Amino acid sequence: MNVLIVESRQELGVLWQRHLARQGADVALVHGQDEAVAHLSEYEADIIVMDLVLDEGSALAVADFASYRHPNARVIFVTDTTFFSDGSIFNHASNACAFVTAGTPPEDLAAMVEHYGVS
Repeated sequence: MNVLIVESRQELGVLWQRHLARQGADVALVHGQDEAVAHLSEYEADIIVMDLVLDEGSALAVADFASYRHPNARVIFVTDTTFFSDGSIFNHASNACAFVTAGTPPEDLAAMVEHYGVS
């Protein structure tokens, strides 16, 4: 399974990357919109784990590009804010499959990736 993590906080992204790699996923980690779009332009993604609030660029723009470039890829949005806490993220990103807090244990996130990333 090909997983793309889009996370501005290096330490959190690396934590997720290591955990998913131990589960057997092929995981790429990028830190913003430009890197994510460049990665998605060259490589397949089955699932994207993405912070809703990026330091560089827009997570919704990345999700939109992914829906065009990889229509079967699903997005798990992660956040530590209350943006879209009403569930409206699913109205804004057609490829959103989950919306979780940044404090979600890595093993729970890995289980969601495995569940939603199965083609």
